[in-house]
Amino acid sequence: MALKRQAFTREFKLRVVTEAESGKPMAQIAREHQVNANTVAKWRKQLRKYPDTAFAGNGNAYTEEARVAELERMVGRLTMECDFLKKALQTLNHVPPSVGATGKSPR
Repeated sequence: MALKRQAFTREFKLRVVTEAESGKPMAQIAREHQVNANTVAKWRKQLRKYPDTAFAGNGNAYTEEARVAELERMVGRLTMECDFLKKALQTLNHVPPSVGATGKSPR
């Protein structure tokens, strides 16, 4: 049987981090709130690094790194499309004219 992960609200995380920032021992905070001390440390780190977007929801904070990775994938895809279209244009420019275009038959 799989265990369900515990979900914490943004307000709860902020309250726990505020206690940790006030100088209260991490082990005591972890015991009082029934969370792992490493989890509290991770929350502190996230809040310091991303004060506006930390704890965005569903446990998946949207970080700047995620946005950069998304944009890099888009640039790669667009570069490939551009190269394909350049090659297609070169191919079309080098195709000899069709028989009916000049009115003369090829000999």
